[in-house]
Amino acid sequence: MRHYELTFIVDPVLSHEEIQSVRQTYEDQVKKLGSNIIHVDDMGLKQLAYPLNKRNSGIYYTIEFEAENGEVIAPLELAMRRDERIMRFLSIALDKFGVKYNEDKRNGLIRKSQRMRRKKSDNVTPMPTPTPTPTAVAEPVVAPKPVEVAAPVEVVTSPQVVTPADVITTADVLTTADVLTTADVITPADVLTPAEVIAPALEAGTEEE
Repeated sequence: MRHYELTFIVDPVLSHEEIQSVRQTYEDQVKKLGSNIIHVDDMGLKQLAYPLNKRNSGIYYTIEFEAENGEVIAPLELAMRRDERIMRFLSIALDKFGVKYNEDKRNGLIRKSQRMRRKKSDNVTPMPTPTPTPTAVAEPVVAPKPVEVAAPVEVVTSPQVVTPADVITTADVLTTADVLTTADVITPADVLTPAEVIAPALEAGTEEE
């Protein structure tokens, strides 16, 4: 036998009798299809995650049943699509873990385990938060101030005044008396002849003998 779960939401504007009638209608239909109802969970009025048919809440029901195959699902879903009192529905097949979870939930083991977990979490002492160590802040690097170089001072000299007395004329540099002629440099009397040069040497040699 396979286990199935059928969850549907009933319109909350219906009266209590009409809501119970919707529940009984689908329980009877499941039985007529040859399935065995294991448990019916009446979850009551719950807030919807988003509006459905202009409704913000709905009445939740879950029917857990077992059947030989999944042929019973199609007639149930078709009936719910045609029923205006049903806002939404969902049918799923349960594996062994889902069956075990539902059994533990019915026996109250799920709530006990959740309570124990909450107690353990409450008893756990929180870890002390480490104090942040101050980080050294680097001092800002100050750029050296540019050295001001003094601009070179231009020495402006007054122009030298030339007077007529400072002008040197050609007559002051060279005069007629200062010009040497060839005759003043070498005269015919200063020129030695070969006989005058050799004669004294010969006389000096004769005396030595």
